[in-house]
Amino acid sequence: MPGKWNKPELLAPAGDMERLKMAVLYGADAVYLAGTDFGMRAFAGNFSPEQLPQAVDFAHRHGVRVHCTINTMPRNDEIVRLPEHLERLADAGVDALIVADLGAFTMAGKYAPKCQRHISTQASICNYETARAWYDLGASRVILARELSLAEIRTIREKTPDALEIEAFVHGAMCVSYSGRCLLSNYMTGRDSSRGACAQPCRYQYALMEEKRPGEYFPIEEDAQGTYILNSRDMCMIDHLDDLMDAGLSSLKIEGRAKSAYYAAIVTGAYRHCLDAAAEGLPLPQAWRDEVEHVSHRPYSTGFYYGAPGQYYDNSRYIREWQVVALVTDCDSEGNATLSLRNKFRVGDTVELVGPDTAPFSMEVPPMYDGEGAPLEEPRTPQMVFRMKLPRPVPAFTLVRHAVDLSAK
Repeated sequence: MPGKWNKPELLAPAGDMERLKMAVLYGADAVYLAGTDFGMRAFAGNFSPEQLPQAVDFAHRHGVRVHCTINTMPRNDEIVRLPEHLERLADAGVDALIVADLGAFTMAGKYAPKCQRHISTQASICNYETARAWYDLGASRVILARELSLAEIRTIREKTPDALEIEAFVHGAMCVSYSGRCLLSNYMTGRDSSRGACAQPCRYQYALMEEKRPGEYFPIEEDAQGTYILNSRDMCMIDHLDDLMDAGLSSLKIEGRAKSAYYAAIVTGAYRHCLDAAAEGLPLPQAWRDEVEHVSHRPYSTGFYYGAPGQYYDNSRYIREWQVVALVTDCDSEGNATLSLRNKFRVGDTVELVGPDTAPFSMEVPPMYDGEGAPLEEPRTPQMVFRMKLPRPVPAFTLVRHAVDLSAK
């Protein structure tokens, strides 16, 4: 059981409006997102100036806080645009700003004084003196470097003011470079990881080529397919939530703003139910715990929490064993549902449904009907609206999926 610390916040990624809604409805206490500038995920959908107030309003109506990233390292030509951006975020009602650059931190205090200031993991906070220094400057939260152990986190918690919130990543992709400070992408592709455009060259498959033998490749290991010398596993701490609470963490962060709405929903729902159970000293609900295996992921590890995870040389391929086929948009008390198609499936297929506060259950696909009431054997048009009878009512935004191995070979 956790000690004197309260149950931590569950913080989920929101790469665009669809993913934000999924994270909110599947149980996040807070979401983190970015505008179209100054965020570390340039290729996520992100939120335009027009969308930001709508996103904040939706989250706040559901009692969910919104944190906005400004965690790139701005150049001179960018920093001049930051005051307007900060004022826009403040006007939209954003609750907290995630910053890494000291100048951006200072400007956030000036141009968005009602927003809390959180220090990004990009700042590589790995000791209590640095955490205290940021608190003394006005930060309300620090997001720790991902390379820390639980013992180190406990020490930071013990030696910093109780009022300072401490956040840490607990699930998602890990970076081979220290706290994400990498120049490899910039060097190889011209896309700067510190400016939100990482091409992930650490995931590439490398082999050795001798200068005078062009086109003749030599494996770095015995594997003739090459090796992934920079690769890393994904992090998953769902089985260790009691340890995370006992360490005094204020917020548990799920990585993945560039990942799918399905990922945002399923991982958030899994951690929501398991965190609630762990806080009550109850066993993890197995159905929800197993949901982290139902999203696309690389082999899991516990990161650095219990010591260095070691290198993973096999490959950088994702495990993909489930595919979303439809989204429930409406369902009455008798289970008559309206759905929107995502991928093809047929009458008679076995599918699973999982939704907000709705544990996964299986069913055989019954007769389906289009919007005009005509029978459908296999809906084919993406996003088409159709109907079918479910064995029991489910909430809107319930996902329909089926087992299919889409893992790269």
